[in-house]
Amino acid sequence: MSSALTDGELTVLGLLVEQPRHGYDLERVIEERGVRAWTALGFSSIYYVLDKLAKRGLIEATGARSSGKSRATFRATAVGRELCAAATREALTTLTPVHARVLIGMANSPGLPEADVVTGLTRRLDALQHQLGEVRTARASQEPLPSAASAIFDYGEAMLRADIGWTETTLAKETAVEKYDIKKSHKKLYSPSSREFTVVDVPEMRYIAVDGRGDPNTSPAYAEAVEALYGVAYTLKFASKNTLGRDFVVGPLEGLWRADDPTVFVARRKETWEWTMMISQPDWITEDMVQAAIEKKKVRGDLRLITLVEGTCVQILHIGSYDDETPTLDRLHNHYLPENGLTFNGDHHEIYLSDARRTPPAKLKTILRQPVSPTGTGPAPE
Repeated sequence: MSSALTDGELTVLGLLVEQPRHGYDLERVIEERGVRAWTALGFSSIYYVLDKLAKRGLIEATGARSSGKSRATFRATAVGRELCAAATREALTTLTPVHARVLIGMANSPGLPEADVVTGLTRRLDALQHQLGEVRTARASQEPLPSAASAIFDYGEAMLRADIGWTETTLAKETAVEKYDIKKSHKKLYSPSSREFTVVDVPEMRYIAVDGRGDPNTSPAYAEAVEALYGVAYTLKFASKNTLGRDFVVGPLEGLWRADDPTVFVARRKETWEWTMMISQPDWITEDMVQAAIEKKKVRGDLRLITLVEGTCVQILHIGSYDDETPTLDRLHNHYLPENGLTFNGDHHEIYLSDARRTPPAKLKTILRQPVSPTGTGPAPE
């Protein structure tokens, strides 16, 4: 029986069972008791609800209309009182499912920068504390309250305190848990000088990777590879946080570039380039997790988890367009390496610290890295 009444209808009907009232009186009581904090009932909807209840025979107009602005006073009918009582008994035992929008926000939060999550939760906490203050002020202005009204305020305050407690706890966790960030954990490898070449020892690193060939500016395979890498990388991030409780910052896009003749890099003959595009992974990401992420994203091709051992490398930070790397690579290949008794010992490696979609070409930051070995000890250039 009670399912035929909406929350707004049951609220208005209950107020008319309490005593006959006209629309403005209903509005006053609803405002004073803070009814809108727990029931979606606007001022304009009161008359709509009254009309619906009257048409169903649950309330009836009574008494003479006042002079001036017409005001009809309504009272509950016998049928209305019976239905209100039955609906009230059911409402006292009904558990309302929680559909708080903040739960959707938290489910999607791994895709946001940590600062955005912290800012959002901080604003939520401020709003909750402000709302709790308003409820307490409204309560104090109406004391002493009937036991029923007091219970309603008790419930509202309890829900707000619970939400405040949850928000404070969640905010504390977000600010206390430090995300793994490869750029911070290996700062020396990801913040080289832009003026001179530096020699670094690169430890064994793990990546998700995919191979291809051709000009990255025109090859559809290149764009598909990068899209697949990021899709799998963020799926792994979410899975790690949700199942292992370990979060990490998705690393920058990196690329290994190779050709039969390494001079094609200086000449920028991109159509002959072969590449392996990569995104670094923390050491706790397993092969099974990668395969699950690949299946979830429905990635086709050879995307896989690899281990890269580069050892001694020479690197420098290039600032500017990718096509302006030629002078730096020429200095590296034809001056720095031979002058220091070094030769190639692996693929040319680039690390893209900037988002090319949002960064002007002149401000792009790219690490140019070349594995090396003493002359005469390394393999021939690939």
